[in-house]
Amino acid sequence: MSWQRYRNELIVAVALLFALTALFYKHAKRNEMAQVNQQMAKEFALLQETVSLKKIWADKQIAKKVDSLKTLVAPSKMVWQKKGRKLHVKLHDLSAEEVNKVVTRLLNIPLQVQRLKAEKTGSSYSMEIACKW
Repeated sequence: MSWQRYRNELIVAVALLFALTALFYKHAKRNEMAQVNQQMAKEFALLQETVSLKKIWADKQIAKKVDSLKTLVAPSKMVWQKKGRKLHVKLHDLSAEEVNKVVTRLLNIPLQVQRLKAEKTGSSYSMEIACKW
């Protein structure tokens, strides 16, 4: 068998093998890039969510919204302690409607509730709320 005789066929076979190798390499890289793009898209969405939450939590109006909790209940029924960005409130002798108003307003303000304790005594309620922002 003479290699000179099949030289053209060997060149075509090596070129075909090289082309197939290049095709598989390109396909693998394309899949890798698609995975990287998906991961980057997820990280970008997470970053956007973090930025939007940071804007919400850095809002200067939160303190005013927290102060609006004072108007829901009579001052004689509450002990209000606000220090910096922390709030501790003790409420007593509340009706069910007042408890509902306080909890609804509390959940609509972007606060981190550290403690929410509610007790029913007869027909009245007492609550203790500790939160920060």
